[in-house]
Amino acid sequence: MTADPVSAVFAALADPTRRAILARLASGEATVNELAEPFPISVQAISKHLGVLERAGLIVRTREAQWRRCRLDPTPLRTLAEWVDQYRRLWDERYDTLDDYLRDLKGTSHDRHQ
Repeated sequence: MTADPVSAVFAALADPTRRAILARLASGEATVNELAEPFPISVQAISKHLGVLERAGLIVRTREAQWRRCRLDPTPLRTLAEWVDQYRRLWDERYDTLDDYLRDLKGTSHDRHQ
């Protein structure tokens, strides 16, 4: 994994083919050929996508005889979720503050019209 794992994961997830590969691996291990089946691109192109996912730490590739198997490693996704969660909490707090402000405005406006 790179020195900035969050950036590496975001970069890996930026491509829809890589996201589809991760979705497939979420249901279990697969060979490179199995992963390549649904895509209209070469096995070599899939291997390049797998390299990006592997460098981001999202997958682990193993070799068993002539078979190369891949499996999902969810650890970087947890790290990413924690990073995103910081901002979710921040925005939740800001929305709560906005709700309070709008309630106060509505109450003030209601008081003026009576």
